[in-house]
Amino acid sequence: MAAGKVMIYGIKNCDTMKKARAWLDAHKVAYVFHDYKTEGVARADLERWESVAGWEVLLNRAGTTFRALPEQMKAGLTAKKAIALMLEQPSMIKRPVLVAGQRLLVGFKPEQYAAEFG
Repeated sequence: MAAGKVMIYGIKNCDTMKKARAWLDAHKVAYVFHDYKTEGVARADLERWESVAGWEVLLNRAGTTFRALPEQMKAGLTAKKAIALMLEQPSMIKRPVLVAGQRLLVGFKPEQYAAEFG
């Protein structure tokens, strides 16, 4: 993983976030946590993440917030529409989003974190 600041984005009370942060703490990886439920998320960040990972990866379609949307809002999704939805309701962003240097990890898989942070 490239040297520099590690940022982890998500929601404080999310179980997956708790697991990811516990993994980082246990492996002594210093990071800054950004709670986009309370602090919001910048369009520029979402657009950058989308350009790297794709909106299909970023948008948490399995979550209750997305599933509760009217069908017409879920139909015909595009990157632009998905970003607008995630800006409006940040809980629709898959968690966590971890940024370290030029690297971006979406979701938490211990083996993926181990590969990145060795």
